[in-house]
Amino acid sequence: PQAPRPPPEPGDKPSQSYIALISTAILSSPEKKLLLSDIYQWIMDNYPYFKNKEKSWRNSVRHNLSLNECFVKAGRSDNGKGHFWAIHPANLEDFAKGDYHRRRARR
Repeated sequence: PQAPRPPPEPGDKPSQSYIALISTAILSSPEKKLLLSDIYQWIMDNYPYFKNKEKSWRNSVRHNLSLNECFVKAGRSDNGKGHFWAIHPANLEDFAKGDYHRRRARR
């Protein structure tokens, strides 16, 4: 397993990829799934860098969720507005260990 990264200084751009940020957010939730708005909020709460930035970083989050097979939709929200996002089971173990580099194809 990789050594944990030191917490970022407030205002520093995170060194992690968007896949790592999104995965860490999802893994931090008890249900291991989050709505898009909750992923945004987790990133802003844990990385102040994003609070003061233009909202264009949100496009990168949506792009990563949609195009990477490591993320899957996990049902609609109770109010019907949006889907939950989860980590594909083939990636769950690696991501939980902090290894975000492997991209296994869905079967």
